[in-house]
Amino acid sequence: MTKELSEYEFDKDLTRRLRALQAPAPSYFFRWSLPHFTLFMLIFMGLLWLLGNVPNRFLNPSTLHVTVVLGTLGLWRFGWWFTHAVRAQIYARAKWPGMRKRADAIWDAGWRPQRLHIQMTTYFEEPSITKRVIGSILGQIRREGIPTSLYIGSGSPYDEQIIRDFVETYAQDIPDDLAELIFIRQNQPGKRMAIGLVLRAICRSGADSEDLMIFMDGDALFGDNVLRNTLSMFGSDPELQALTTDEEVICYGPTWIAKWLDMRFAQRRLAMQSHALSNRVLTLTGRMSVFRALHILDEKFIRTIEADHLNHWLWGRFRFLSGDDKSSWYRLLSVGAKMTYVPDATVYTIEVIKENGLMRMVQNFRRWSGNMLRNGSRAIALGPTAMPFFIWWCIVDQRIAMWTMIVSPVMAVLGSMIVPGYYWNCIIWVLFSRIVLCLFLFGYSRRADMTWPFILYLNQVVNASVKIYMVFHLSKQKWSNRGNQSAGDGSGMIEMLKNGIAMFQLVTTVAAFLMLVMMYVGLIETPFR
Repeated sequence: MTKELSEYEFDKDLTRRLRALQAPAPSYFFRWSLPHFTLFMLIFMGLLWLLGNVPNRFLNPSTLHVTVVLGTLGLWRFGWWFTHAVRAQIYARAKWPGMRKRADAIWDAGWRPQRLHIQMTTYFEEPSITKRVIGSILGQIRREGIPTSLYIGSGSPYDEQIIRDFVETYAQDIPDDLAELIFIRQNQPGKRMAIGLVLRAICRSGADSEDLMIFMDGDALFGDNVLRNTLSMFGSDPELQALTTDEEVICYGPTWIAKWLDMRFAQRRLAMQSHALSNRVLTLTGRMSVFRALHILDEKFIRTIEADHLNHWLWGRFRFLSGDDKSSWYRLLSVGAKMTYVPDATVYTIEVIKENGLMRMVQNFRRWSGNMLRNGSRAIALGPTAMPFFIWWCIVDQRIAMWTMIVSPVMAVLGSMIVPGYYWNCIIWVLFSRIVLCLFLFGYSRRADMTWPFILYLNQVVNASVKIYMVFHLSKQKWSNRGNQSAGDGSGMIEMLKNGIAMFQLVTTVAAFLMLVMMYVGLIETPFR
């Protein structure tokens, strides 16, 4: 909660924001406010003026070879992006409607899971958020009549007391045989251990392999009909093992960070639907994902959550601090489990950002990209026969894209050393291409925002830079959201040596990358001429 707001004021503001988000999304053209449409027209006219008045240095004989590379990379990257856009539309218009119709039919016929187990972890969450989250869960359990065990993985009495008081006050009408509340106090630090303790408690309760399980965070607020729209998918598809949901973000922090998160969730919607067309997703989001208990009750799965690790030639054996959602995804991917994405079940993520916005952006990328890289390498090692080829190539592409993203700005600068002003043509292309991408992303958002093209490029450059750094520092982990935890920051002589080797690798790799690009551009004479 921000310092300026009391608990009452925060709750009142949260109510206002939720009401706005829960209203039907306007049609595409009504998402444009007058200021943003005006800005779009001004930028569009500015681009036309630049195209007419800035010399076309792309076709200058001295930089034509640079333009060929930039054009080839552009066609590849944007061709790949538009492939996702087309696949997302196929999923939304052709595949998803039938899935929803079958799921609704079986739910309306009276099907319910034998039992639902909800695993929720919370750590010194804002009281207003905790009450909202618990209220949204209990309200849907009551309405749908789903026998449920709600397990709260906590680290202190603070969160437990808030939940206990709320339940005793507002849930007295829910029968004990319909819903039970169980607190699991963790005796070891970290979210992974909290989840592991809950899963072991569920195993001891005698859960059936056909029971359903929800993994969620303590700041994930259920939207309307989340339980109905997600659980029914398992009733209509016996092969389905896991799914994840749509997310909206409510951000208390810098305005530009709120815009960045809105944009990230729009990208997520597009990508998730593209991946789901192949009956897989690339992450089973920790905020809210649903599983069939078959693989979750397995001891190997639980140990993967509790103590997932990598054996690295430099960093040795190190455990993962965060990324439990990536660990669960990898485990299910390795056994060929079918997964999907449910676009009409929305969970509201509440982000309270008190620190510097740019530093929080970098920290999030370190966590997200680190988790992706740590799990991506072993997912690739499973091979294209262990999953649909498109999904396997998506994972491979994540490791390629971080380098191709950096090529463009580097070549723009180097090209300007050969033909002064070359970067102006590159800026025109960057702005034009990001506007085109955002015109598609606005279809997955509630409003059009013409700051997105600029935020999108910043997002891509910072993300690629962080990924390149993390490739050589896989053991470095930091998690501001959960007690400011960190790992891989030892100060002994051996750790200093390892850090020195990793930094040497990073510097020499980047230097070699720059040298190769400079050789190609023609700023350095190659020894082969």
